[in-house]
Amino acid sequence: MTAAPATPSSGAAPPPEPPGTPTPKTPSTPSTPGATERPGPSGAALPSTATTPAAPSGPAASHPAPGAAPSLLSTPAAGPPAAPLHGLRVLDLATLFAGPLAATLLGDFGAEVVKVEHPRRPDPSRGHGPAKDGIGLWWKLLGRNKRTITLDLSAPGGRDTLLKLAAGADVIIENFRPGTLEKWGLGWEELRRANPRLVLARVTGFGQSGPYSHRPGFGTLAEAMSGFAAATGEPDGPPTLPPFGLADSIAALATSYAVMTALAARTATGRGQVVDMAIIEPILTVLGPQPLWYDQLGYVQPRLGNRSRNNAPRNTYRTADDCWVAVSTSAQSVAERVMRLVGRPALIDEPWFATGSGRAEHADELDEAVGAWIARRPRSEVLAAFEKAEAAIAPVYDIRDVMDDPQYRALDTVTEVEDPELGTIRMQNVLFRLSETPGAIRWTGRPHGADTDAVLTELGLTADDISALRAQGAL
Repeated sequence: MTAAPATPSSGAAPPPEPPGTPTPKTPSTPSTPGATERPGPSGAALPSTATTPAAPSGPAASHPAPGAAPSLLSTPAAGPPAAPLHGLRVLDLATLFAGPLAATLLGDFGAEVVKVEHPRRPDPSRGHGPAKDGIGLWWKLLGRNKRTITLDLSAPGGRDTLLKLAAGADVIIENFRPGTLEKWGLGWEELRRANPRLVLARVTGFGQSGPYSHRPGFGTLAEAMSGFAAATGEPDGPPTLPPFGLADSIAALATSYAVMTALAARTATGRGQVVDMAIIEPILTVLGPQPLWYDQLGYVQPRLGNRSRNNAPRNTYRTADDCWVAVSTSAQSVAERVMRLVGRPALIDEPWFATGSGRAEHADELDEAVGAWIARRPRSEVLAAFEKAEAAIAPVYDIRDVMDDPQYRALDTVTEVEDPELGTIRMQNVLFRLSETPGAIRWTGRPHGADTDAVLTELGLTADDISALRAQGAL
């Protein structure tokens, strides 16, 4: 098999844009006098290859409308030059949720992400959750802005091909058990020999070292071991796990942050490095000062239901029309406004009312006062009264309410995207809005291996090379 040497990431050109695929809209970028090029993620200058259109107005100025989805037989284009991560090349070797979601977050802001899946065992997320006409819906979200190829990394041909891809990449994200890549001859030593500037993000349940490192790890285990489940639920009920991938999602956010931190360090050192991400750790960080409380006071956070040990009233309350609302009084002034609103101003003068912890010790009395007032009124009246009083309240939504809420609509939080298989679909938009270099959903999750031939051809492999890899079972 003969292949042209892989182009280093600092000078790699993006794949060609397929005919007829429009570039997603991006706002105008302020010009710099005399500037003819801009720095790319690898530190090299990327040429200006497109003229940026004028900035749109309204929500699309921050969340641009995606371009037409690529045909299932076409090759998606790289991110637009205005995207902040344009030129960044990411190989997503991970499966299920934490690692792949981290790659999705990078792809949403212009990184060129190539999803690498086993030829005969696709990422299980393709089959998770509900499907429509046999098409997995979760994958449409998780796989967006990714080109998809197949590669058996345990096969010699697959290993060699991955090393060629790594030579032109900036980032690899993987979540195999520690030692698996090493067993295949694809450990850190081999990868950094192929590309000393590479950042390797290793996302596992328990990290790369320690007595549990070789155990299989999933987000559920992190939710249990971090103390989250023990502190969640009713006081007389069992520890409660979330009904969605909470720990995985938090780890994905942390991984994308860690990758960008390592890339920033690379601009100073010229070298890549390993990111060791244990899913059990980021969720512990978001649980706040629990370790400090235990260390200094011996205090163990109990299950409190919807209450808080830090303030009260803080709970969910049922309205007269059988809806639910949530009230928060983290600020003293808000707590006082709530008591005046519900007709119990005398409680404000109680000595214990002056602090959040004092109010938390009298949660039963405060909940009774607020709950009784809310129970006599429909949700619309309750919300209007709280808003007029400048007290903090929110309706408890299910997804139907989210999709219809005017604030979410104004932000374009759930946006419409064209999908070649399903037509117009709605999914969460990119995570945040940038005023000058916004992200975009350029296409939805693509079929298994849809871009294998195109990506390998760009790598320099011939049609005969690709056929030979298929014959070996490496593709």
